[in-house]
Amino acid sequence: MRVLLVEDARSLAAVLVEGLSDQGMAVDVAYDGLEAAAKLDVNAYDVVVLDRDLPGIHGDTLCQMITDRDDRAMVLMLTAADSPMDRVAGLTLGADDYLAKPFHFPELVLRIHSLARRRPSARPRTLRAAGIELDPLCRTVTRDGRHLDLSVKEFALLEALLRAFPAFLSAEDLLEQVWDEYANPLTNTVTVTIGRLRRKLGEPAAITTTPGVGYRITAP
Repeated sequence: MRVLLVEDARSLAAVLVEGLSDQGMAVDVAYDGLEAAAKLDVNAYDVVVLDRDLPGIHGDTLCQMITDRDDRAMVLMLTAADSPMDRVAGLTLGADDYLAKPFHFPELVLRIHSLARRRPSARPRTLRAAGIELDPLCRTVTRDGRHLDLSVKEFALLEALLRAFPAFLSAEDLLEQVWDEYANPLTNTVTVTIGRLRRKLGEPAAITTTPGVGYRITAP
């Protein structure tokens, strides 16, 4: 899942980026509305976590810009303005959910997952291929009924491959979807993580590599 966090309070943004990344999300961050608009022009996001009171472009305007797009991201408005009228105003602007500060981090995570599932282009909750069943909400994976104990990044990488099935994803695609915009494109992180994932999935091999093309799930 790819998330754009738009928050001008840098200390809060740093904490949220670290926490959401630990939950297996690929998180980009923007500190003002102008930076967010620029990132939305070049990247596709599942969910935008949007602070309302932003410099550059106000969060209300940015929310309307997002909701006017085709294949738009879901918007979770995150703000200190928590009166009933504030919530109504935010939802009227097109926000899909509204969470007042201060908030409990686990609730933020659940709301992001819920919005990603509600996105019109979202796929069914349980992803299946090659004997693998992955539930993004419950964070469980099995293969042929055998439970797999995956790390956060292994889980996110497998989820990305299953969502793309039967198509290929390049190493660059996986870096973008599983890590973030700052990942070094020359790193061997994808290769190493794919290797660990293959060993845990076991035989028959479920991930195919085609040099110069990328990786995909192979169904028998």
